[in-house]
Amino acid sequence: ITMERDDQHVIITLNSLESRNAMSAEMRDALFEALCAVMDDPSQPRMTLKAEGRCFSTGGALAEFGSAEDLAKAHVIRTLRNGARIIHALGVRAEVHTQGAAIGSGLELAAAAARRTASANAWFHLPELAMGLIPGAGGTVTLPRAIGRHRAAWIALSGKKIGVKQALSLGLIHAITAS
Repeated sequence: ITMERDDQHVIITLNSLESRNAMSAEMRDALFEALCAVMDDPSQPRMTLKAEGRCFSTGGALAEFGSAEDLAKAHVIRTLRNGARIIHALGVRAEVHTQGAAIGSGLELAAAAARRTASANAWFHLPELAMGLIPGAGGTVTLPRAIGRHRAAWIALSGKKIGVKQALSLGLIHAITAS
């Protein structure tokens, strides 16, 4: 994660190119800390979350799945350190910009923002059901809150990849931008 500030605007950037910004425990914790810093800032700056590389985020770091020794403790940690919760709490101060793939937790983070933009090459996907999982990084909350429960159910249950134009028509993003 990198973080920069320009007056009243903080830009947080996912910056793990080798993993295509997969949400590892290390990335999740760094993102959570950065978001908390913005949330706790008494000057209440605006915040944009974006990413370096070809992908916004390919979702959970698959190599870490099932690797926790205490599954209950791991669940509590993931719940307490959920960046989507902080992004939502930032309200109108939060914007997320996606490019390339926004998969699983990447989509779920983006859906938590009050303002969502995407590059023309962006696409969105919730593959969890095909993996025998439930969208677990807030997707069962952030996505319905962003686009309604029927559209969210269709995205989650169909497993279809959603292109940027369809995402715009569904209300998943508010605008397609050049950057």
